[in-house]
Amino acid sequence: MKTILAQIIVCLTVKMLACSCVAADIEFANKAFRLVIGEDASVKSLKLTANGEECVEARERIPLFTVTQERPFNNEIKLMHMHKRTTYPANRIRRDGDRLVVGFDLAPYEAEVAVSVKPTYMEFKLVRFIVKPEDYGDLKMDTPPVESFRVMQIPARNRVNFGDWINAVWDARCAVGVIGTSCETEIDNEARHGFRLLTADLLRGRRLRGGSAALIAAPGPDAFLDAVECVETDCSLPQGVKSRRSPLINASMFTMSDMTPRNVDDYITLAKKAGVRMMLLYYTCIVKEIASWGYNGDWDILPDYPGGLKDVAAMLAKIKAAGIHPGIHFLHTHVGFKSRYVTPVADHRLNLTRRFTLAKPLNDGDTELFVEETPLDSTMYDGCRILRFGGELISYRGYTSDPPYRFTGIERGAHATRKTAHPAGEIGGILDVSEYWIPFSCYVDQRTSLQDEIADKIAEVYSAGFEFAYMDGSEGVNAPFNYNVPHAQYRVWKKLRPEPVFCEAAAKAHFDWHMLGGANAFDIFAPEVFKEKIVEFPQAEAPLMRRNFTRLNFGWWKLYKPQQEGKNRTIGTQPDMWEFGTSRAAAWDCPMTVQMNSAFRKGHPRLPDLIEVIRRWEDVRARNWLTQAQKEALKSRTQEHHLYVNEKGGYELHEIEMLPESKGAPHLRGFVFERGGKRVVSYWHTCGEGVFGVPELSGGKPCRLDAAGMKYLETDLSIEDVKAAFAKAKTE
Repeated sequence: MKTILAQIIVCLTVKMLACSCVAADIEFANKAFRLVIGEDASVKSLKLTANGEECVEARERIPLFTVTQERPFNNEIKLMHMHKRTTYPANRIRRDGDRLVVGFDLAPYEAEVAVSVKPTYMEFKLVRFIVKPEDYGDLKMDTPPVESFRVMQIPARNRVNFGDWINAVWDARCAVGVIGTSCETEIDNEARHGFRLLTADLLRGRRLRGGSAALIAAPGPDAFLDAVECVETDCSLPQGVKSRRSPLINASMFTMSDMTPRNVDDYITLAKKAGVRMMLLYYTCIVKEIASWGYNGDWDILPDYPGGLKDVAAMLAKIKAAGIHPGIHFLHTHVGFKSRYVTPVADHRLNLTRRFTLAKPLNDGDTELFVEETPLDSTMYDGCRILRFGGELISYRGYTSDPPYRFTGIERGAHATRKTAHPAGEIGGILDVSEYWIPFSCYVDQRTSLQDEIADKIAEVYSAGFEFAYMDGSEGVNAPFNYNVPHAQYRVWKKLRPEPVFCEAAAKAHFDWHMLGGANAFDIFAPEVFKEKIVEFPQAEAPLMRRNFTRLNFGWWKLYKPQQEGKNRTIGTQPDMWEFGTSRAAAWDCPMTVQMNSAFRKGHPRLPDLIEVIRRWEDVRARNWLTQAQKEALKSRTQEHHLYVNEKGGYELHEIEMLPESKGAPHLRGFVFERGGKRVVSYWHTCGEGVFGVPELSGGKPCRLDAAGMKYLETDLSIEDVKAAFAKAKTE
């Protein structure tokens, strides 16, 4: 009897303890998922409602929150522990309605976090810190001395895909992401054993109290994007999901730098022939420029538009009337050395990469500039050795790394700036010169109002009727880049009206996922390496962007004219090159961009063939003609394809093989494919017109190629015999 009673007592005790543990857990649930937080503040479970999928790895007992200080400040703690940047994990938590009160290891204060439960996501927001005044004694300081607060960290189990840009792990059954609800939230991740730690930090001086992040868990990618769209709407963010679902997102485009009312009709005609629905106008089509980016920042309208923006609007209206969507390509972070922001007085809002204090006055005739701080590791690249003190730019040739510290070989009034007096104690520094080409420009200090001032000028031109944008030079910001890259873009984007259909840019970080539905475009590849570089860069990036629910742009493709002599000798752009590139882009539902400046388009012998390549593949994109199996085949890194138009005007996709070049006919180019039991040979003249002898293929008759371009012929010869015949071709 005693034994039975003892067993009953033990069972009841175990049950009571179990109930006690469960009761200590904190749960938040919505229609999509249930989050369970342990009494030690660790993430215990994140389970989907739709399919019961567990989304987190709980065995390491990762705390949901942490707090970071530059060093300990409380007297006893300071005496006991190391003086270094230290992160204190949360170790206890309690719930008060929709608030969580969080305590930390060693740090003698608590954080109050508001949890807003929405149908498809949860938002975690730092409300305040709870501090006992006596914990800091007589220290004259704002308390607590928090540098950053981790408002969320989720140990999401590894899945097939990880999108580093959107910050989500996902597969067909489950998608988990931690995303920022504003540009100020620092989003990042850490690869761990079996899981990815998705993190969101709030930083002092950016947005500590009041900052937040959103937790999303959904049964697959479509539901995940639906939830992201809800976050974007609720938090008034750019509509990144909407832009990615636009029918224009995979439409290729022409870009040009010389369009004006004088030649807009020619460009429209060319675009219509190519079936191109998008035109990207470089800002030089609208505003004055010199020496690449010399005037950048001024944004003065060209004399081609005597009526100002009204004339710009009229030109854009003509483009839109043709069924083409106009966009503008600009460099928002660059300031040209010939602009009014540099000469005659350099603006105080230009960025400095290093700051120095004058140790002595700078006088006329001085060849050295004395500073208090060591110049060790200062910029030494030619053209970038520029100091700014006040409104004057001063070049230097070298520096000393031992006291007295000084810059040597200085020259006053660089870049036509005005010489002025500089007293001891004046603070200046090294100008942040653009790293591209010959130094034509420098960068904006993102901590100042200059970026907003330039954004106003860009937005005024955009309002003339542009519909999308390319934000070039996005990497041209001061650190931290993961904040200032999207922050600089956002300062421009939020002034653009109407909201762009989508944007592309030259650099990206977490928050600009909402702005850059199109991600980046790749730069120019020369004809001789074009196919190789398509595989090496855009084709390699495409699956990475797919993991972020995003497409990229497979290029800015330059139209190279064939040149047979001189050091710049080149075969020029040929139809098979663009077909290779655009077919690979189509495989990933991506577009490409072609540079179509008038100087090239008027003189290229294969332009009709190139335009036809674009037309066919743009039609395929618009009609969603490709099957998934065809897309998978087109992802090959080596096998080339040709989109053939048959007798009925329909498309056929064929694997092709390039034919060997003949020494006797170096300007003959072609490929072969199988069709209907025969071999079909496509061939053309690479740089003009000509007559070629290929007796085995042409029945003894010469093959005449004129400006009409690419020809086809059928043969019963085997592919090997076709190759042999092509290799023996001669120019007649």
